[in-house]
Amino acid sequence: MRFHSPQKLKTIADLIGSAFVGPEDFEILGTNEIHMVKPGDIVFVNHPKYYDKALNSAATIILIDKEVECPEGKALLVSDDPFRDFNKINTHFTRIYNFTEELHDVEIGEGTKIHHSAVIGNNVKIGKNTLIFPNVVIGDRTEIGDNVIIQSNTVLGGDAFYYRKLNGNFDRLISVGNVVIENNVEIGNGCTIDRGVTDSTIIGEGSVLDNQIQIGHDTVIGKKCLIASQVGIAGCCIIGDEVTLWGQVGIASGNKIEAGSVLLGKTGVNRDLEKGTYIGMFAEDFKTYLKKEVKLRNLK
Repeated sequence: MRFHSPQKLKTIADLIGSAFVGPEDFEILGTNEIHMVKPGDIVFVNHPKYYDKALNSAATIILIDKEVECPEGKALLVSDDPFRDFNKINTHFTRIYNFTEELHDVEIGEGTKIHHSAVIGNNVKIGKNTLIFPNVVIGDRTEIGDNVIIQSNTVLGGDAFYYRKLNGNFDRLISVGNVVIENNVEIGNGCTIDRGVTDSTIIGEGSVLDNQIQIGHDTVIGKKCLIASQVGIAGCCIIGDEVTLWGQVGIASGNKIEAGSVLLGKTGVNRDLEKGTYIGMFAEDFKTYLKKEVKLRNLK
């Protein structure tokens, strides 16, 4: 999430009531999660296991639960609860409406047709010659390109599935990102595409999605991908251009699939994959799988 204008370290520290390490006027440009951070961003960390990763990331401001040695050129915000204060910062700069108010600051391009039963949030942009079917829900800040088709009962921009356990209950990390649907994308019936926590969930130009597909927060789908029914992609995944995912493929959080890959039906992914064709619960190379099957069948 980018702030509307740069903020100062002391301003953010005062907002959340935290101590800080660094010059009072140290510039802050926004917030982001660890896998997406850029210089000027705040990233939060609340476990010693991940201190080094956060401190050595591209982020230049680390919201942390213990004062540690601050890397040169960076700053710290020292909080007793970074998760809580990350939410506080994000919701201070991005208001959450969740369809409770209909401000409808919506831009709609020429030739676009939207069924009257569709529900559209605030600060939404829709391009030209796009077709939106009945009962589609489009959340706040969603951006949809030209020549897009979104079929019935699809939801764009729902909350990210991102929680921590706190006092025996689940505590949500509030989503202030958005969904971006690029030009010439087709999305089938009953799909759910969650908005980013602090960045964008992106469906690349020319990609086609079948029915009943779930795409998690901050995932990026490349251009001209083909995704069949009942595929589930967790958050923070990167799917390269022209990847094909057949029915019921499941991809765990934070994995990358190289461009041009094909994942056959019910393939499970728990690691990054180079370009290839894969099958099976743990994404086995298809040719290797076939050779193994031949050997097994020839056993006597």
